Amino acid sequence: MSTVTRIVRASPERVWEVLADGWTYPLFVVGATRMRDVDEEWPEVDSAIHHSVGLWPLVINDSTVVTHVEPGTVLGLRARAWPLGEADVEFRLAPHADGTEVTIEEDVASGPGVLVPPPLKGLSLTWRNIETLRRFAFVAENGRAPLASEHRGS
Repeated sequence: MSTVTRIVRASPERVWEVLADGWTYPLFVVGATRMRDVDEEWPEVDSAIHHSVGLWPLVINDSTVVTHVEPGTVLGLRARAWPLGEADVEFRLAPHADGTEVTIEEDVASGPGVLVPPPLKGLSLTWRNIETLRRFAFVAENGRAPLASEHRGS
């Protein structure tokens, strides 16, 4: 299990806007290389983003599904990258004097990763999520990432 928190200097509404736009995920999720499709219902429960992970030419096409959502505050995901496995990921947002406190909690749910000793698994997930939140802050604070509504128009 890994829990990482960062203050993002953007409003909770802007932070949620980035999370709610599935097309932005390769901009900040470590390991995601490209987005192939985003369900129109994203980020409703059971909707999915269809992505690729890995380094070209060794990429795996898979998907991430919304497991629970509290619009504006919580987004729970089941991230898949078979044959590597699956992980449960939760983004939590809370207003903060300097913007938004963003927390990522992640744990391996299935696959070979469950066999990794917890201290080693926790370290690797923590490193990955520290970098993910660093990239996420760049997008939310500075980036002009296109919004989902702009993608659907193309």
